Amino acid sequence: MAIRKVLTIPDDNDFLRKKSRDVTMIDDRILTLLDDMKETLYAENGVGLAAPQVGILRRVVVIDVGEGLIELINPVIVYKKGEQINAEGCLSIPGRSGTVSRPEKVRVRAIDRNNKEFTIEGEGLLAIALCHEIDHLNGTLYVDKMIAEVEN
Repeated sequence: MAIRKVLTIPDDNDFLRKKSRDVTMIDDRILTLLDDMKETLYAENGVGLAAPQVGILRRVVVIDVGEGLIELINPVIVYKKGEQINAEGCLSIPGRSGTVSRPEKVRVRAIDRNNKEFTIEGEGLLAIALCHEIDHLNGTLYVDKMIAEVEN
């Protein structure tokens, strides 16, 4: 396992704005990526990390909102309900935060490292993290949805 460099904006060639490709095969490279992303997430004291943030355009996400690590491959939001407006930050946008409107509850379908499909439901912070990281896979940053900047 290794700690990877987290890309920050502005980044070369707007890499963080590119759409990630689906993972078609879970091989040693994807497993290493998941392990490295976990180590990087914890080293950076983050809540979530998407593969594009470490320079890989694949649909891979790791999240830990304090309840243990969640690994998602090819995640898709299949259900949204309600609204919450909270401050968000991002490892790729250091020193800034802003308020963003997100669903209060989401359901996400994904694949785990053993190539098994599963569904996860999230409310509150987990819903925010799921939406935020899946946005990264689509080349969208929280500042694109930001209602207002929060003074740090």
